[in-house]
Amino acid sequence: MTEVLVLYYSNYGGTAEMANRIARGVEEVQGVTARIRTVAPVSTVCEAVEASVPAAGAPYATIDDLKECDGLALGSPTHFGNMAAPLKYFLDSASELWFSGGLRGKPAGVFTSTASMHGGQEATLLSMMIPLFHQGMVLLGVPSNEQALNETTTGGTPYGPSHYEGGEHKNGFSEEEKAICRSFGQRLARAALTLKDSQL
Repeated sequence: MTEVLVLYYSNYGGTAEMANRIARGVEEVQGVTARIRTVAPVSTVCEAVEASVPAAGAPYATIDDLKECDGLALGSPTHFGNMAAPLKYFLDSASELWFSGGLRGKPAGVFTSTASMHGGQEATLLSMMIPLFHQGMVLLGVPSNEQALNETTTGGTPYGPSHYEGGEHKNGFSEEEKAICRSFGQRLARAALTLKDSQL
């Protein structure tokens, strides 16, 4: 079975909901399954210690989750136009995969949610792509012929799905945001099937 890792960090639930919607899109492609994982918060003053299994939601990711995946969807809320520190912290621990080429040739894409309309969605998506390029992954976005991308007035970018949560994190998902998450998951799943065992 081909497996796509949907890895995210979420503050208020918006990014987690995107992860679930992308995972559903992944699993609509025959022969592909989604593995949903999150990362633990980090402390600004000391090394944070968390239980190995969170009280609710997806399990915490390990480097083995990255090693074993055939494709990766990476998600974070926008933090001043950048990915959240917990996700960066986790990615920084993946040096062994860079040395071994463990992610080389695997498809990947990124997604984000933000509290404000101009909160740095595209900058955050681009910041998440950089370590994936270093890992040798094949980056996918949302193609221009995706109808919902041309109709959205909330989230959605060519660089990857996005969601506009609003200042109090109360905005629901627009139909366009839902469609973009779903089609992105499907596209990533098809790419994982195509590229599995390739020599890219």
